[in-house]
Amino acid sequence: MVNTKEIEAMIKAHMPDAQVEVQDLTGGGDHYQLTVVSSQFADKGLVQQHKLVYATLQEAISSEAIHALAIKTYTPETWKTKSIC
Repeated sequence: MVNTKEIEAMIKAHMPDAQVEVQDLTGGGDHYQLTVVSSQFADKGLVQQHKLVYATLQEAISSEAIHALAIKTYTPETWKTKSIC
């Protein structure tokens, strides 16, 4: 099991500019929802963006510390547009 702070730290270790929100969906410490905003997502499709996030969490996923993820990714520009709406 990993906690929300550890997940945030793993992502930020590979994506230092990332703004990360982590929610434990079940309270069991293995099903999470992530919202990640990073300039590293620029010029990448949704699948490539999600692959970047999965790569930062690969060890926790392969050890089954994380069982399920729901991921939302944004560039800083798309995040601003979302926040305005």
